[in-house]
Parts: sequence; C-alpha cells; structure tokens
Amino acid sequence: MLWKRYKAHEDPVARDRLILTFAPLVKYVAGRMSSALPAHVEETDLISYGLLGLIGAVKRFEPDRQVKFETYAVARIKGAIIDELRSLDWVPRSVRARARQIERASAELEHRLQRAPTDEELAAHLGIEMSDFHAAIAQISNSSIVALDEMWNVNSGGEPLSLIDTISDNRLSDPAQQLDITEMRDTLADAIARLPEREKIVIALYYYDNLTLREIGEVLGVTESRVSQLHTKAILRLKGRLQGD
Repeated sequence: MLWKRYKAHEDPVARDRLILTFAPLVKYVAGRMSSALPAHVEETDLISYGLLGLIGAVKRFEPDRQVKFETYAVARIKGAIIDELRSLDWVPRSVRARARQIERASAELEHRLQRAPTDEELAAHLGIEMSDFHAAIAQISNSSIVALDEMWNVNSGGEPLSLIDTISDNRLSDPAQQLDITEMRDTLADAIARLPEREKIVIALYYYDNLTLREIGEVLGVTESRVSQLHTKAILRLKGRLQGD
C-alpha cells in the first residue's frame, strides 16, 4: 500500500514511512562495512552516507521489477557509502599505487600462467621480498576501500558498470547495455572461479552468505585481520582480471 501511494501520487508521507521502514538496512550495511575499514572511520558517518543511498533507492525503485527492494537498496546503500568515502580521499597515494601494481601483476601472471598466481610469484614479479608483499597487503587492507561494488570495464570499449547495474531491472531496454551486463556477470563468475580456494570461500561467505569478516574468521579458524587480507587479495585479483579484459 505504501509503495502504491508513493509511486502513484508521490505522497511524501508514504515516502517517509518507507524510509523509516527500511532504515535498519542502513545500520546493517554500515555495521558490516565498518568492520573492514580503519578505526578512525566512524560507523555513524557511514550510516549518514548510507541514508542518502536509501533515500535514492526509494525514489528510483519500481515495485514491478523482478528484484526485492531489500536487495536493490543494500546495493545502493553500499554504493553511496563508498562514493562518499572516496570523495574524502583519505587513502594515501602510495597505497593506491601499490594496489594498482598488485592488480596489474596479478592480471599479467594469470594470463601467462593460466591460473591464479601465488603470493610468492606476485612478490617475485613485483621485485619485492615476501615480507614487503605481506606488509603491502596489510596496509591496503587497513586503509583502502576494496569491494565488489566498485566500477569495472567489462571490455576494452565498454562503458564502466558497477555490480549495482547488474541487478535485474525490467526498465532496462537497451540491448547493448543488457549485453554488457551479461558479459560482466559471466566474466566476474569466471574470475571468482579462478581464485585460490580460501579467497573464493571468503568472497562467497561475505557477498553471498552475508557473513561479517569476524564470522568468516570463526568459520575458517583464522583472525578477522587475516580474513580482511584474504578479502583484499581476492578483490585485487578480481579487479586486475576484470579491468584487464
């Protein structure tokens, strides 16, 4: 009834009630994301950023589409939080540069070896010691935003797409965009399948089963910090693979 009232008449009362109804989603997403971000990033700030995403999701959502609002809203909330954090640009340039180096090295080695490279192979390709490689992964994990919600180029000439854009949308009528999204899904699935087993498990548990990093650590019998580093390595591999296609 609320959706009908809001979409039929743009009823502000119905809109506000919808926002209040789904507001717990913002706190849920912010809580999950805060566990993977540096301690100085306040969860209350994430909630305020995410609320903007929820408001946008309510405005743009079409009840007739073949997806639950919660699924659509969570993606939009995450995207709003990440956009705002990026705009603050608090990640040191040296960390961003090292992350890009690891992405490129992973893509180059995977193309050459036809499998996911090991940490040792990545370190050798980068010309650094293993201790320095592990330190770099830890630094990236602790200070940067690496998530599957980021923008990707699915082919050399394609427009950037985000995973949010792959959510089913009945209004999407552009055949070219539909093809890009289908290719992106297939490429991402193939890239995830090539991940080392433990990284693949982390991606599955975090993005598909909605476990927190702490909960994944309990499943794998490792620390939350170790899970965060596995997640970081997985995302760097995926970014290198997807952006290199």
